[in-house]
Amino acid sequence: MNFAYELPWYRKFINESDLVFCDGFGVLWGAKLCGYCIKSDNRMTCPDYIENLALACEQENISLFLLAGKPGTVDKAIAKLKAIAPNLKVKGHHGYFEKIGDENEAIINEINKFRPDILYVGFGMPLQERWILDNLTRINAKVFLPLGACLDYYTDAVYRGPRWMTDRGFEWLTRLVIEPQRLWQRYLIGNPLFFYRVFRALIASSWKNYSKMSKFWRT
Repeated sequence: MNFAYELPWYRKFINESDLVFCDGFGVLWGAKLCGYCIKSDNRMTCPDYIENLALACEQENISLFLLAGKPGTVDKAIAKLKAIAPNLKVKGHHGYFEKIGDENEAIINEINKFRPDILYVGFGMPLQERWILDNLTRINAKVFLPLGACLDYYTDAVYRGPRWMTDRGFEWLTRLVIEPQRLWQRYLIGNPLFFYRVFRALIASSWKNYSKMSKFWRT
């Protein structure tokens, strides 16, 4: 949400997506503060549903290409998914490649050769969304699904934290402890900044409504 506030192209990407789902607890709480009817069970995190996604793809004969993670992570993820969905049409490639130039072209050719129904892209935000926009018209896929570090969690390459924390909005704390150098700014600055913007929007909305009512009373 901070990216959407600061980057017009990113905000446009979200607003023009066919489906937007609630991933983080911050968005859930922010939506509730703004008066939207959203429940905790409306929150969807990919590590929790990726196996259900694989089973649904297998049942409906939908192919899946995984483009994410460090070398080896995709292979582990495919092995786990095939264990529960042996007939799943799935292929993958790691996400550590140059996003422009010859290497990028080779990856696009590999994807197009497979012709996936769903392309999972997990480079982290906002790089994955920028890459999708830059290559959208050149890739033969029906659905683009940016899902960040899901495969890292699914393959246990990165620890999410205990369930009691992830289900109560404290997954960020575990991630901060594990990767402080990379994530300190996102959480220690980004979390308060997000809620500051939410409260500022609420105050602005309340003042606007008050001004309208005052004008009505004077009339």
